[in-house]
Amino acid sequence: MTAITLAQGDITRESADAIVNAANSSLLGGGGVDGAIHRRGGPAILAECRRLRASHYGKGLATGKAVATTAGKLDARWVIHTVGPVFTHAEDRSKLLASCYRESLRVAAELGARTVAFPAISTGIYGWPMDDGARIAVRTVRESADPSVEEVRFVLFDKKAYDVFAEVLAEG
Repeated sequence: MTAITLAQGDITRESADAIVNAANSSLLGGGGVDGAIHRRGGPAILAECRRLRASHYGKGLATGKAVATTAGKLDARWVIHTVGPVFTHAEDRSKLLASCYRESLRVAAELGARTVAFPAISTGIYGWPMDDGARIAVRTVRESADPSVEEVRFVLFDKKAYDVFAEVLAEG
Protein backbone atom coordinates (compact mmCIF):
# COMPACT_ATOMS: atom_id res chain seq x y z
CA MET A 1 0.00 0.00 0.00
CA THR A 2 1.25 3.44 -0.92
CA ALA A 3 1.92 5.78 2.00
CA ILE A 4 0.64 9.33 1.54
CA THR A 5 2.64 11.97 3.38
CA LEU A 6 2.68 15.77 3.52
CA ALA A 7 5.50 18.29 3.58
CA GLN A 8 5.41 22.07 3.69
CA GLY A 9 7.99 23.88 1.62
CA ASP A 10 9.67 24.13 -1.75
CA ILE A 11 9.19 21.07 -3.96
CA THR A 12 12.50 21.78 -5.70
CA ARG A 13 14.26 21.03 -2.38
CA GLU A 14 12.64 17.60 -2.01
CA SER A 15 14.47 14.32 -2.36
CA ALA A 16 12.38 11.76 -4.29
CA ASP A 17 12.74 9.38 -7.20
CA ALA A 18 10.32 11.55 -9.18
CA ILE A 19 9.16 15.13 -8.70
CA VAL A 20 5.96 16.10 -10.46
CA ASN A 21 5.92 19.41 -12.30
CA ALA A 22 2.69 21.35 -12.73
CA ALA A 23 3.75 22.23 -16.25
CA ASN A 24 2.16 24.28 -18.96
CA SER A 25 1.37 22.59 -22.26
CA SER A 26 4.45 24.02 -24.00
CA LEU A 27 6.76 22.03 -21.66
CA LEU A 28 9.18 24.94 -21.98
CA GLY A 29 8.95 26.39 -18.49
CA GLY A 30 6.73 29.04 -17.04
CA GLY A 31 5.80 30.51 -13.69
CA GLY A 32 5.06 29.00 -10.29
CA VAL A 33 6.17 25.41 -9.70
CA ASP A 34 7.03 24.99 -13.38
CA GLY A 35 9.43 27.93 -13.41
CA ALA A 36 10.99 26.92 -10.09
CA ILE A 37 11.64 23.35 -11.30
CA HIS A 38 13.22 24.57 -14.53
CA ARG A 39 15.37 27.15 -12.72
CA ARG A 40 16.67 24.83 -9.99
CA GLY A 41 16.88 21.75 -12.21
CA GLY A 42 18.94 23.58 -14.80
CA PRO A 43 19.17 23.43 -18.59
CA ALA A 44 19.08 19.61 -18.90
CA ILE A 45 15.33 19.59 -18.17
CA LEU A 46 14.58 22.23 -20.79
CA ALA A 47 16.78 20.44 -23.32
CA GLU A 48 14.80 17.21 -22.88
CA CYS A 49 11.51 19.12 -23.03
CA ARG A 50 12.61 20.69 -26.32
CA ARG A 51 13.42 17.22 -27.70
CA LEU A 52 9.96 16.02 -26.66
CA ARG A 53 8.37 19.00 -28.41
CA ALA A 54 10.42 18.27 -31.54
CA SER A 55 9.28 14.64 -31.60
CA HIS A 56 6.12 13.30 -29.93
CA TYR A 57 4.64 16.50 -28.54
CA GLY A 58 4.88 18.99 -31.38
CA LYS A 59 1.66 20.71 -30.29
CA GLY A 60 2.53 20.45 -26.60
CA LEU A 61 1.38 18.13 -23.83
CA ALA A 62 -2.39 17.76 -23.49
CA THR A 63 -4.16 18.64 -20.24
CA GLY A 64 -4.34 15.63 -17.93
CA LYS A 65 -1.42 13.79 -19.57
CA ALA A 66 2.08 13.22 -18.16
CA VAL A 67 5.59 12.69 -19.52
CA ALA A 68 8.98 12.29 -17.83
CA THR A 69 12.37 13.91 -18.33
CA THR A 70 15.62 13.98 -16.43
CA ALA A 71 15.57 15.87 -13.15
CA GLY A 72 18.77 17.74 -13.95
CA LYS A 73 20.24 19.20 -10.76
CA LEU A 74 17.24 18.33 -8.59
CA ASP A 75 17.59 15.63 -5.92
CA ALA A 76 15.53 13.21 -8.02
CA ARG A 77 15.97 10.88 -10.97
CA TRP A 78 13.05 12.21 -12.99
CA VAL A 79 10.68 15.11 -13.38
CA ILE A 80 7.20 14.06 -14.43
CA HIS A 81 5.51 16.93 -16.25
CA THR A 82 1.72 17.10 -16.19
CA VAL A 83 -0.61 19.84 -17.41
CA GLY A 84 -3.41 20.69 -15.02
CA PRO A 85 -6.71 22.20 -16.09
CA VAL A 86 -7.64 25.82 -15.52
CA PHE A 87 -10.55 26.03 -13.07
CA THR A 88 -13.85 27.39 -14.34
CA HIS A 89 -17.37 27.37 -12.92
CA ALA A 90 -18.72 26.94 -16.47
CA GLU A 91 -17.40 23.38 -16.91
CA ASP A 92 -16.54 20.49 -14.59
CA ARG A 93 -12.89 19.71 -15.29
CA SER A 94 -12.31 17.56 -12.20
CA LYS A 95 -11.73 14.43 -14.32
CA LEU A 96 -8.86 16.22 -16.04
CA LEU A 97 -7.34 17.16 -12.69
CA ALA A 98 -7.67 13.56 -11.46
CA SER A 99 -6.04 12.41 -14.70
CA CYS A 100 -2.96 14.52 -13.91
CA TYR A 101 -2.39 12.53 -10.73
CA ARG A 102 -3.33 9.17 -12.27
CA GLU A 103 -1.14 9.65 -15.36
CA SER A 104 1.80 10.92 -13.29
CA LEU A 105 1.54 7.84 -11.06
CA ARG A 106 1.36 5.58 -14.12
CA VAL A 107 4.53 7.15 -15.54
CA ALA A 108 6.22 6.90 -12.14
CA ALA A 109 5.42 3.19 -11.87
CA GLU A 110 6.67 2.57 -15.43
CA LEU A 111 9.95 4.28 -14.55
CA GLY A 112 10.32 2.28 -11.34
CA ALA A 113 9.97 5.29 -9.04
CA ARG A 114 9.29 4.31 -5.43
CA THR A 115 8.87 7.87 -4.10
CA VAL A 116 6.94 10.63 -5.85
CA ALA A 117 6.59 14.27 -4.77
CA PHE A 118 3.53 16.18 -6.02
CA PRO A 119 2.61 19.85 -5.83
CA ALA A 120 -1.05 20.83 -5.48
CA ILE A 121 -1.71 20.79 -9.23
CA SER A 122 -3.85 23.62 -10.67
CA THR A 123 -4.37 25.34 -7.29
CA GLY A 124 -2.09 28.29 -8.06
CA ILE A 125 -2.45 30.52 -11.09
CA TYR A 126 -4.93 28.03 -12.64
CA GLY A 127 -7.37 28.95 -9.86
CA TRP A 128 -8.53 25.54 -8.61
CA PRO A 129 -10.01 25.86 -5.10
CA MET A 130 -7.53 24.29 -2.65
CA ASP A 131 -10.09 22.20 -0.75
CA ASP A 132 -11.52 20.62 -3.90
CA GLY A 133 -8.03 20.19 -5.41
CA ALA A 134 -6.88 18.42 -2.24
CA ARG A 135 -9.89 16.07 -2.23
CA ILE A 136 -9.33 15.15 -5.88
CA ALA A 137 -5.58 14.66 -5.35
CA VAL A 138 -5.86 12.46 -2.25
CA ARG A 139 -8.76 10.40 -3.60
CA THR A 140 -7.04 9.80 -6.94
CA VAL A 141 -3.76 8.76 -5.32
CA ARG A 142 -5.59 6.39 -2.95
CA GLU A 143 -7.51 4.83 -5.85
CA SER A 144 -4.79 4.58 -8.47
CA ALA A 145 -1.30 4.41 -6.98
CA ASP A 146 0.57 1.32 -8.15
CA PRO A 147 1.80 -0.72 -5.16
CA SER A 148 5.36 -0.34 -6.46
CA VAL A 149 5.14 3.36 -5.57
CA GLU A 150 5.89 3.22 -1.85
CA GLU A 151 5.34 6.89 -0.98
CA VAL A 152 3.45 9.79 -2.48
CA ARG A 153 4.39 13.07 -0.83
CA PHE A 154 2.30 16.17 -1.36
CA VAL A 155 4.63 19.15 -1.03
CA LEU A 156 2.58 22.22 -0.15
CA PHE A 157 4.08 25.66 -0.49
CA ASP A 158 2.43 27.30 2.53
CA LYS A 159 0.78 26.42 5.84
CA LYS A 160 -2.73 27.12 4.55
CA ALA A 161 -2.38 24.57 1.74
CA TYR A 162 -0.70 22.10 4.10
CA ASP A 163 -3.56 22.41 6.59
CA VAL A 164 -6.17 21.82 3.88
CA PHE A 165 -4.38 18.68 2.64
CA ALA A 166 -3.90 17.46 6.24
CA GLU A 167 -7.63 17.84 6.90
CA VAL A 168 -8.56 15.95 3.71
CA LEU A 169 -6.03 13.21 4.48
CA ALA A 170 -7.39 12.82 8.03
CA GLU A 171 -10.94 12.40 6.68
CA GLY A 172 -9.85 9.02 5.33
